[in-house]
Amino acid sequence: MEATLNQGQAGESGVPGGTTQCPFCSVQCKMTIAEERTPSGRPAFRTEGKPNAASEGRLCVKGMNAYQHAASRERVLHPLRKIGGEFVRVSWEEALDTIAERLSAVQREHGRDAVGLYGGGSLTNESAYLLGKFARVALRTRYIDYNGRFCMSAAASAGVKTFGIDRGLTNRLSEIPKSGCIILAGTNIAECQPTLMPYFNSAKENGARIIVIDPRKTGTAALADIHLKVKPGTDAALANGMLKVVLDEGLADLSFIRERTKGFAELKEHLDRLDLDEIAEMTGVDKESIREAALAYAKASTGMIFTARGVEQHSDGHLAVRNFLNLVLVTGKIGREGCGYGAVTGQGNGQGGREHGQKADQLPGYRLIENEKDREYVAGVWGIDPAELPGKGVSAYEMMELAHRQEIKALFVMGSNPIVSNPNAGLVEEALKGLDFLVVADMFLSETAKLADLVLPVTSYLENAGTLTNLEGRVLLREAARPAPGEARHDWEILCELAERFGRGDKFPFRSAEEIFEELRLASRGGVADYYGITYERLRKEEGIYWPCPSTDHPGTKRLFEDSFAHADGLAVLAPVDNRPPEEDVDEEYPLLLTNGRVLPHYLTGVQTRRSPSLAARAIENFVEIHPRTARRHRIEDGTLVRIHSRRGHVVVRCRITSEIREDTLFVPMHWGGVQNVNLVTNPALDPNCRMPDFKVSAVRVEALS
Repeated sequence: MEATLNQGQAGESGVPGGTTQCPFCSVQCKMTIAEERTPSGRPAFRTEGKPNAASEGRLCVKGMNAYQHAASRERVLHPLRKIGGEFVRVSWEEALDTIAERLSAVQREHGRDAVGLYGGGSLTNESAYLLGKFARVALRTRYIDYNGRFCMSAAASAGVKTFGIDRGLTNRLSEIPKSGCIILAGTNIAECQPTLMPYFNSAKENGARIIVIDPRKTGTAALADIHLKVKPGTDAALANGMLKVVLDEGLADLSFIRERTKGFAELKEHLDRLDLDEIAEMTGVDKESIREAALAYAKASTGMIFTARGVEQHSDGHLAVRNFLNLVLVTGKIGREGCGYGAVTGQGNGQGGREHGQKADQLPGYRLIENEKDREYVAGVWGIDPAELPGKGVSAYEMMELAHRQEIKALFVMGSNPIVSNPNAGLVEEALKGLDFLVVADMFLSETAKLADLVLPVTSYLENAGTLTNLEGRVLLREAARPAPGEARHDWEILCELAERFGRGDKFPFRSAEEIFEELRLASRGGVADYYGITYERLRKEEGIYWPCPSTDHPGTKRLFEDSFAHADGLAVLAPVDNRPPEEDVDEEYPLLLTNGRVLPHYLTGVQTRRSPSLAARAIENFVEIHPRTARRHRIEDGTLVRIHSRRGHVVVRCRITSEIREDTLFVPMHWGGVQNVNLVTNPALDPNCRMPDFKVSAVRVEALS
């Protein structure tokens, strides 16, 4: 696969070239980028997929055109300081001195925790690790979290509670074609991870039955043998229905349950009390379809379940995932070939980004910041007293609430766009505007960067070497393919420079990403996410290595839970999950449910993909999908602008009428800011277990704009 871009679009940031990997989704496809000549003699860039174990050399349209944002004329190439409401170019010395002075002043006046750090799930492992260390060692604030909180926190917490460990996939992607039945719950792989679709096509060709759980008929659902068009927010109840059928039909793997799990008696007692007719009414899925899906999965000799944001981004997302894990365990479909569970990560380094210290409650290696042994170990690696480490902070959205209440006075944002990605975006914008000081490190003037007092130019995926961990838990090395443009610097370089100004330069002596990784290896050693046996040398030779990898002669753990689970007793934990209606259900004022998601040409808040001419042209503006009968009731015509209201605000988008969505549901993508930002209306209710916001269910009304 290849794509070209005329030299005239490249701007002053230079010509890319070399071997790299896609900066977007969690597959992390490898690629080569080369400069060539068109027949007319003009220079152009060519992107080709490179054979690798994850995507097998495939690229999607985002990967093929990723270099366009790196070569964009809109790149921020110099530090910018806002003076008199306008951005003015300043030197790095002035920018870094100003940051140190302003953050120090805020902390002197209001305390260390008046400064927060907000990271991103696309940062390399090295940058994510260093951001966490910078927060705890240089600033000594407890307030750090990242946009990955919105990606996999529900699946992560459910995995830890159930299995004792959280890794995206419990087995390899290459095992998908060997699975006899696959459940894709709340995941639209065809648009979000399209280079993985051939795995599922191969499974179907081999006789597998594909079950898709989604309120819309997506590109993924088009592959399904069974499509369960579930009402948004009722996934946990649907899983209960399937579990009940499995037990009632005598299809539970009692030997596996007895030998490798605990809690089954309580789960069975709970399921015996449930009524399948009531579940069908609650979920909007008829009981015959629930039964058909449950029997297909339970009777298959091998099977896999995948969940993503459609299941996880709810106020009960943790429990919904746990119930799908109950289904995995009750049928004994884990720990062997063609069997397992996968949380399909959205962001490029959503897996690695949360393993090494960006998350409010974690230290490197998935250690816990409030565990005394974990604090002592990491403090020893960092050469500080454990008493110097702050306690745990709060989740990403809760940081925005603290900023809105002016408890957080200054914020340092690296690799994220919180004004678009957070729920209840109107409150978030007010919070950021009310800060005493806002610093943003980014490649572009994102919606958040435009509000900043200082913007720092950072390198793109083509220029910044480092490791990333894909959705399988496979650690990959991305080499730099070209030098940094203008005065752009690596994220980790900026943190090292700032640490020097805070008097902690001796703790940040790094001169390369590899040097940081060497310390990360040590900091993770013995932890749940143990990277100690992984080195740059091994990654160059072996392409990628699965964690945990405790020693340099260890091959990496390609399949988890073959013999035991990661709890101290080796057993997985089954747990009853109640049927619950959505956190925010319909009423007379707000008669429809709004859900959100992604489209193929764009990534996250669109900061990068909307700077790619080829990608932006495929999806210029945001839209809402609405069922024809719903559109008629509200006097809405196809292609017209509509305003969608919730209790928090409104969003204006263009209408697409389609019969592929539930009649009671609207769907709006998440990639646009301004008046097109769907998160102006989304629900900030948080899951009590993992603090995931309830993005996927908001009660709304819709009106045509005439």
